[in-house]
Amino acid sequence: MASDATGDEILHRIDGGVSWITLNRPAAMNAVTGEQRERVIALLDAASADPGVRAVVLTATGKGFCAGADLRGAPAAPGAERVAGDVARMIRLGAQRLITAVLDCEKPVIAAVNGTAAGIGAHLALACDLVIAAEGARFIEVFVRRGLVPDGAGAYLLPRLLGPQKAKELMFFGDAVPADEAARLGLVNKVVPAGELEAAARAWAERLAQGPTRALALTKQLVNASLDGDRATALAAEATAQELNMTTADANEGVAAFVERRTPKYLGR
Repeated sequence: MASDATGDEILHRIDGGVSWITLNRPAAMNAVTGEQRERVIALLDAASADPGVRAVVLTATGKGFCAGADLRGAPAAPGAERVAGDVARMIRLGAQRLITAVLDCEKPVIAAVNGTAAGIGAHLALACDLVIAAEGARFIEVFVRRGLVPDGAGAYLLPRLLGPQKAKELMFFGDAVPADEAARLGLVNKVVPAGELEAAARAWAERLAQGPTRALALTKQLVNASLDGDRATALAAEATAQELNMTTADANEGVAAFVERRTPKYLGR
């Protein structure tokens, strides 16, 4: 096990090939500061580059997963003079970079949602490849309650997960979606009692960490891109991904294990 104690507001450890990233501002319901955002982005980038990391779990301490962005460092407070372009730049370099870091991470990312995920916090969870939620968790498109447009890739993610009509309903009304309902809608893969959340995330992460890591990375890329292009583009990308994947040691091991009728032992290479 390796650990990293750089800052108490983001806890990090690597255990059994799994990078555990934990938001740790429970008194603020884990509203994300700029410093936390940059640390999470750096850890996701590091996970992509480290062959010893084969899966990531993103979770939080306390009663909330993430209440959204901590706006105390915003470039202009309400009523203050704002230069045109400031807000767009803040979103582009802030919330959008955070969500993109999750989507582009080359290792599978599991969200273990322990409580309320609101605004950018909801999008942070929903950008993950798999979502496990505690029974008391809720997902809230809170922007409309503040008179704001959804940001942090919300209008990109939700229609792809729910379809446009349901996505608009959640964004127009800002109603809280309990974990069970989120699972029924397809936003969440699994709902477990709160006391079992870490164990459930660990079980899936360890399975992923024993899998063919490069094949999983390429699969993630194909699925994430599938709704953004046409059929010809998707099929060409699929063929190229398989071509690349067949050069990996894990692909060779998988085929050999099938022929030899044994369980494959993947090394993530």
